[in-house]
Amino acid sequence: MDDISLLEELLRIPSLSGQEGAAAAFLVERMAAFGWNAFIDEAGNAVGLLGSEGPLVVLLGHIDTVPGAIPVRVEGGRLYGRGAVDAKGPFAAFVAAARRAELAGQRSGHPLRCRLALIGATEEEAASSRGAHYARDRYAPDFCVIGEPSGWDRVTLGYKGRLLAHYRHEQPAAHSAGELPAAPEALVAFWRAVEQHCARHNAGRERLFEQLSPSLRRVASGGDGLTDWAEATVGLRLPEGVDPAALAEELRALAAPARLRFEGGCPAFRSPRTTALAGAFVRAIRAEGGQPGFLHKTGTADMNVVGPAWGCPIVAYGPGDSRLDHTPDEHVELAEYQRAIVVLAHVLGQLGARAPHC
Repeated sequence: MDDISLLEELLRIPSLSGQEGAAAAFLVERMAAFGWNAFIDEAGNAVGLLGSEGPLVVLLGHIDTVPGAIPVRVEGGRLYGRGAVDAKGPFAAFVAAARRAELAGQRSGHPLRCRLALIGATEEEAASSRGAHYARDRYAPDFCVIGEPSGWDRVTLGYKGRLLAHYRHEQPAAHSAGELPAAPEALVAFWRAVEQHCARHNAGRERLFEQLSPSLRRVASGGDGLTDWAEATVGLRLPEGVDPAALAEELRALAAPARLRFEGGCPAFRSPRTTALAGAFVRAIRAEGGQPGFLHKTGTADMNVVGPAWGCPIVAYGPGDSRLDHTPDEHVELAEYQRAIVVLAHVLGQLGARAPHC
């Protein structure tokens, strides 16, 4: 199976968060065919292990997707399908690059000088990040690459944090001509208070990565004639220095007397650009004729989960344009996908000669 067919077949397997079993089984079968130690772990992650000496390099990508079926097809040099960018494409590139690096070592008589753990993680698109949390407690890598779209010539060093707040307000039913504000009006007042809270934090901060960014993700209201209610889900993207637990308490005060339930809280995380891993990517991208650049993303990824715990050099990398994440037009340029595989293989070939944690 060639590199493109690997991704195309993976895209044809639906794998919504919590329903990754078939995709994981497919990947394990393919990795086992290479002679790797491949298995599905207790979190449902697809895992492939290879190499017997040198630093441990974890290639951690996620294989779950958001809803929305996109017909899998190749048109104009582009491969369309849900997950082509976020993030089956990056993980398929991990598998292809690891195999390429392994074969190159065998042909040259200089076997791969690092140990690789490829982890196709579950439930990244859900608030749980189940697969990454499981891996976090079971590996201690010297280097880590997170599989997320960056473009073949860009490397991501950091992600904003996240907090989801689920709002619910109930009150006795009242006539619309009465003095009591309606439950939906109380919800609107809370949303405006959240916006004002974020605006005060963002004063003087021009970079989006430094701002506290709110989004209204769901709204509903209703009643049974005796009780009226209003619900909403508010998402917040957190800059460095904002603690999710402290922010949750501030939001509770803004929402009172409504109830808030929180999930998905994690702080922002940023890795330095001066590590051996970042340097390996710079050299590999330049070797392919690219001009490398570094990114800081306003979303959140599994880097936020494992980065603080592992404390090793870490970046996110993968083919694809992140502006296509979650969209009906999700696709990856096949030329970019193949160039990313070459870059990754070059990086893996370098890491065995590099001192960890530098």
